Amino acid sequence: MITPILFMLSTSFKEGAEVYSLTIFPEKPTLVNYLFILGESKFIIWTVNSLIIAVLSTFSVLFFDGLVGYTLAKFSFRGREIVFIAILSTLMIPTEMLIIPWYMMSRTFGWLDTYWGIAFPGLMTGFGTFLMRQFFMNLPDELIDAARMDGWSEFAIWLRIAMPLVIPALSALAIFHFLGNWTAFIWPLIVTNDPDLYTIPVGIASFNGEFQSDWEIVMTASCLATIPTLFVFIFLQKFIIKGIMLAGLKG
Repeated sequence: MITPILFMLSTSFKEGAEVYSLTIFPEKPTLVNYLFILGESKFIIWTVNSLIIAVLSTFSVLFFDGLVGYTLAKFSFRGREIVFIAILSTLMIPTEMLIIPWYMMSRTFGWLDTYWGIAFPGLMTGFGTFLMRQFFMNLPDELIDAARMDGWSEFAIWLRIAMPLVIPALSALAIFHFLGNWTAFIWPLIVTNDPDLYTIPVGIASFNGEFQSDWEIVMTASCLATIPTLFVFIFLQKFIIKGIMLAGLKG
């Protein structure tokens, strides 16, 4: 499991024909690849693009999925279960089947080569709605009714009472969605043609030519792109474990 990661890291310090050698550790380590990636390529721009898309989508998912999950958990209305089942059914549709409708929408509304065009498919998710509903269902109705008797609006109850009580679910959802957008490749590749709007995965793929690939550059960029995800897992893994563990116990 660790060998491919070590091979990627060691290749990033290789140059020339040594890239194709079978040795895991480089004989003459060099930082030329890193200097090229950080100085001459558009890697910094791609990183900023990925951050913008990932952060925008994550905040949108926390807001809208939290609202919908709260509504499905704490409001009784005709057709509530049907709406919930319809949302869950979206999890059964492969992403590849949605790419053509997404592209047609983007072309119709002029979203090609825009941040919005890259981000809009991930602004709401069925998984996030399901996760938030499971947590909200466990909140005591008496707490919410007491806030209503005090004259609080429904939005204020959701924002100031319900949301702080489901921090583990919000943390887990934010982490998974951020990482999912950080590593997304197919949709950003299709909807963007401007290199200045590439995300990191699309930018790394652009180093692969039709007849030749600069594998040392690809591996170097991949190492740099992996750093943020490693920090997320190292420092926030307790939220991931706790959120998913509690999600299985709710409802």
